Amino acid sequence: ATKGYAFWNQGFWNSTLNGKPYHISALYVVDIFRLRRLRGGDRLRETYQTLTADPNGLANLDQDLPNYMQHELPIHSLPVSWLWCESWCSEESKAQAKTIDFCNNPMTKTPKLDNARRIVPEWAEYDRHIRDFE
Repeated sequence: ATKGYAFWNQGFWNSTLNGKPYHISALYVVDIFRLRRLRGGDRLRETYQTLTADPNGLANLDQDLPNYMQHELPIHSLPVSWLWCESWCSEESKAQAKTIDFCNNPMTKTPKLDNARRIVPEWAEYDRHIRDFE
C-alpha cells in the first residue's frame, strides 16, 4: 500500500478533518430519507459552489466533497471488500473484493486499463467480448 501518499495526514486535510478519517472510497450507501431530512443535497450543492471558486479545491470531487462535509453530514467507510484498490488495500484482501477500482497508483502512474489487465486476468477476454459486441 502507498502509505507515503496519505495526503490527509498533513496540511489542509489534516486540519480540516480534525481527527476524523479521510474516506478513500468513492462508493457510498446513502440513507436517502436521512439525507433529505438533513437537507444533504442542498448542503452539498452549496458547499460545492463555494469550494469550486478555488481552482485547487476539490481535486478529487467524489471523495473530497463528502470528506470536507463530514462534520455536517456524517459518512462512514464501507469495508474494504466493497471497493478494493491496489494502491490502498492489501493483496490478501483482494480475494474478498466485491468490486475493484483500477485506481491510479501514485507510485507507478500506470494507466487504469493496464492496471485492469494486470489485476484481473480475465479482463482481456471481457474487453475483447465487449469490442466484438460493438
